[in-house]
Amino acid sequence: MKIAVFFATVEDHTRKIAGRVAAQLEEAGHEAVLVDVSQPGPTGVADMDAAILAAPIHVGQYPQAFVAFIQSWKSQLSDIPTALITSSLGIASKIRVERKEAESFPEVLFEQTGWRANRVHNVAGALKYIEYDFFKRWMMRRISAMEGGPVDTSKDHELTDWDQLKEFVSNFVLEVDVVT
Repeated sequence: MKIAVFFATVEDHTRKIAGRVAAQLEEAGHEAVLVDVSQPGPTGVADMDAAILAAPIHVGQYPQAFVAFIQSWKSQLSDIPTALITSSLGIASKIRVERKEAESFPEVLFEQTGWRANRVHNVAGALKYIEYDFFKRWMMRRISAMEGGPVDTSKDHELTDWDQLKEFVSNFVLEVDVVT
């Protein structure tokens, strides 16, 4: 089966997520096509048996290139089985309201674009303290402290549950195999 992994990234963690998803698909014997939707060029949506889309939430929004990609290709995406993976630090929050808000972002995307994925998975992202400038590191540390997250700014913190992500992808592929 030929499965596209379309992604957008802001701090490169979603690129890592997309790469792990593509590697998992290939290990399972599928042909994975990894596409950064913010880069120009053909997408090949019509040539795919299924697609997994992945993007982060930053300041309450998906990257504009990701939204524009979906709006441009929603008809073709609607013709194949699709999954959406949303990366957000809010998923790791110990504050229930924050997690609920993070879980609501896919629905907002579906309303905004008129496209709906068959399956949705929310993953926690990463705190890239080492890469942040002074102000952003200070701000992210304060937010993380309020939400019960890591505050050691001497290193980055990956909060993604890789086992849950792997299970989600495996289940999606099983469903697609049954449909196709």
